[in-house]
Parts: sequence; structure tokens; C-alpha cells
Amino acid sequence: VDVNEVAAHYTSPPNDVEVIPTASVVKVDIGVHIDGYIAATATTICFNPEYLSLREATIHALEEALKIVNTGVKVSSLGKVIEETIKRYGVQPIRNLTGHEMSRYAIHAGIHIPNVGLMNGSKIEEGKVYAIEPFSTTMEGYGEVENGPSGYIYRILKDKPPKGGEEKILFNVLREKFRSLPFALRWALKVSPVKDFRRVFNSLLQSRHIYAYPVLVEKKRQPVAQSEHTFIIYKGKVEVTTI
Repeated sequence: VDVNEVAAHYTSPPNDVEVIPTASVVKVDIGVHIDGYIAATATTICFNPEYLSLREATIHALEEALKIVNTGVKVSSLGKVIEETIKRYGVQPIRNLTGHEMSRYAIHAGIHIPNVGLMNGSKIEEGKVYAIEPFSTTMEGYGEVENGPSGYIYRILKDKPPKGGEEKILFNVLREKFRSLPFALRWALKVSPVKDFRRVFNSLLQSRHIYAYPVLVEKKRQPVAQSEHTFIIYKGKVEVTTI
């Protein structure tokens, strides 16, 4: 759940007491999997009428991109449609956030689908899974995100565990549970078999066995909206797997 200028990679830490502020722009970004086969979707709830155009722009841009997507379509063509649609609402796309290909147990794999009309020769392929996710911000924004604090969402980074001790025990539990998929700190805490979880987990971060995703924040701290669907092309037909 990402609020206002936060575009991605925030989730509540353990014992979180924060509440969503009044008149916020709230992104709800959800990913699920069955045996590693992933579907991701996102929507924006706008509690401030001033920023409704941000939400509507991403919804319409996603719809327009899905209308033209098919086998062999260049991702640059999708980016051009997304950018043009968003700008018609008097707002702008986030240039350095993209949609992406997904594979089994890998939420980011292969090609990216830009939200602007960049020169890119990559094409959509039959049988592969992709997420299109337009992001928008105000014209007062910079139109890009930057790294904020990290420490909310993680993933396993290395294949081999540490040599021994509680670090090895915790690493093996997390790898078996989450494999290469992202996970929240509160999820890790629930399955942890070690008593001093924080110390052991921080040790795995320092040894780069675990990666911490940075929170992504609009550079001028302007509100951001997002919409997302997952699709696969099978026998020439686009199948959207999310609602």
C-alpha cells in the first residue's frame, strides 16, 4: 500500500500504527502466485477530488495499451500509447517506472514495458506473461522516482546459505518459504525459527544473502497514481489474468 508521493515498495512493518492521511492518493498493489506462476494487479483509491485525473489517466492508459497488445507488438508502441493517453488528462507518466515480463518465481524477468514512447525494439512474445502498469503524477512533479528508505520488502538474493549458525537456519527457512519472490518483514517474522530474529536477519542483509527493496518516491514529492493488469497471449488471443 503506497500513499501519495510513494509510488512503490512500501508495506507495513510489524506493529505498524500509521494510518492513511485524509485526502490521500492510495495505491494498492497486489501479487499472488500458484506454484510460482504470478499474477499482479494494482489500483488507485483517490480520497482527494483534486487528483482524480491521476487515477483516471492510468486506468484509461492501461485500457488503451491492452487494446493494441498482441504477439509481435513493440513495447515502444505500448509506451507511446500509455504516454499519449496519460498526457491527455493534463498529467504526466512516470518515466523510470515500467511494466515487465514475469516468469515462474520471478516477478521481474526479461523485457520491460515503458510508460513513455522510448526507442525500444523488444516485442511481445506468444506464451509469455507480462504486466502493464502505467504510473502518473502531476505536471508539477519531476516525472521520475528516486530511492527512499529501504526495509519493508525483501527477497532472497543468493542461492547458497551462509556457512553456519542461526543465519543458515533462518536463510534456509526463508528460501524454502518464499524462494525468489518478494516478502514482507512481518511474513518473515512469522515463520522465523530463531529467537533473536532482528539480529540474524540484519546479518543476512549485511552479507547480501537478502536484498531490501528501496521505497520509490516521486522526486518532487508529488502524488502518484497506478493501474496494473497481468496478461498472457495464447494462440493469438490476449488473456488478462487479473481483475
